[in-house]
Amino acid sequence: MSRQKSQTSKGHGASKGKEREQRTLIRFKTTLMNTLMDVLRHRPGWVEVKDEGEWDFYWCDVSWLRENFDHTYMDEHVRISHFRNHYELTRKNYMVKNLKRFRKQLEREAGKTEAAKCDFFPKTFEMPCEYHLFVEEFRKNPGITWIMKPVARSQGKGIFLFRRLKDIMDWRKGTAGKKVTSVETQATRANVNPSGSHDTRSSDDQKDDIPVENYVAQRYVENPYLIGGRKFDLRVYVLVMSYIPLRAWLYRDGFARFSNTRFTLNSIDDHYVHLTNVAVQKTSPDYHPKKGCKWTLQRFRQYLASKHGPKAVETLFSDMDNIFIKSLQSVQKVIISDKHCFELYGYDILIDQDLKPWLLEVNASPSLTASSQEDYELKTCLLEDTLHVVDMEARLTGKEKRVGGFDLMWNDGPVSREEGPCDLSGMGNFVTNTHLGTLSRTGSEERNIIGSGGGLGLLGIAVR
Repeated sequence: MSRQKSQTSKGHGASKGKEREQRTLIRFKTTLMNTLMDVLRHRPGWVEVKDEGEWDFYWCDVSWLRENFDHTYMDEHVRISHFRNHYELTRKNYMVKNLKRFRKQLEREAGKTEAAKCDFFPKTFEMPCEYHLFVEEFRKNPGITWIMKPVARSQGKGIFLFRRLKDIMDWRKGTAGKKVTSVETQATRANVNPSGSHDTRSSDDQKDDIPVENYVAQRYVENPYLIGGRKFDLRVYVLVMSYIPLRAWLYRDGFARFSNTRFTLNSIDDHYVHLTNVAVQKTSPDYHPKKGCKWTLQRFRQYLASKHGPKAVETLFSDMDNIFIKSLQSVQKVIISDKHCFELYGYDILIDQDLKPWLLEVNASPSLTASSQEDYELKTCLLEDTLHVVDMEARLTGKEKRVGGFDLMWNDGPVSREEGPCDLSGMGNFVTNTHLGTLSRTGSEERNIIGSGGGLGLLGIAVR
């Protein structure tokens, strides 16, 4: 088993800043052969190490974390890309459990109005342990649509929609107590990759293996906001550098992922209608690889502003800010906040017809493999800026509120766009330091927006 050893030549035990200032070479390690590897190899002063070589920075997968974290000594300067128990937020059943607990805590401590700010996830039950509670809720609202999701799988695998109790009873008989071996799990992960590469470890939602394959039954959002008749969800990136205190950055860019087939509730068995995962959509007979199924968030925000006005869009994006912060706060006391760890989360957000955002899930390993040239440019900038914030080279002062496309959203409290200390007593003119869907650090996004004209031309969808 590999151990990161103490190196006296680097001033082990000295102050963090002084130690890292002396580093002229950053040794990195990763097993992900995708955009991430391109970025790491081209970063000045960074060199790749393989096998058992000592490293300073490791973009690891969660299986390495589970097997090695507790047995590895790390010097002060060393950084790895996950928190030890990241699954408290990124496994679907744990995420909901923590949000429900946090909502009850807020209601006790701050009242129902504050607790209502956590009402951004659909009614959810863990199966099979909450089966009887689910049946009770199901019978209160006959005829509505529910969606079943395995808690630890990704890329749309194992998901199905249903309206009859018989469907869930058949599922329960077939899966209760079913074991999932590590071999089965690995085969599932290796089966499909969002971008068609051989990078089996970089898929969205890479989860720890669990002995029993649990599901969540979730009320399906039957009134999604549609563009060109298609359903979509948003992928947003949040970088957490610390949980105690909570220090989180929001990336300005991201994308909307569209289904390839017009939305209808008449066909709940058609995954091309209801699931926006690229891994699902790319198997559609009429999928166009060059056109893809994505929009940048800048293009999406411009489209909404043209349809609903700037004020409605500001409210929507502010509501999304609330989702990011409340979800992180819900796990703040249970995540093991190790100074060596950081995490780049991929949030999946669904918008309904009332412009209300819903949190679908949070990914610990958002796909870093590009599905198009535009996607490659976005993820390259995202990863370069992530490395800037992680700051192995010790270039930052610690007072920055923007680094590349990242804006400091929370630093043991909300961060204001204004300079200087903030008076939070009344929150009167306080404006959060978030700029999601605005221009990022390069001019390419601006050209994309201007060139798109707010339409869905790249998707081949006619907007009426």
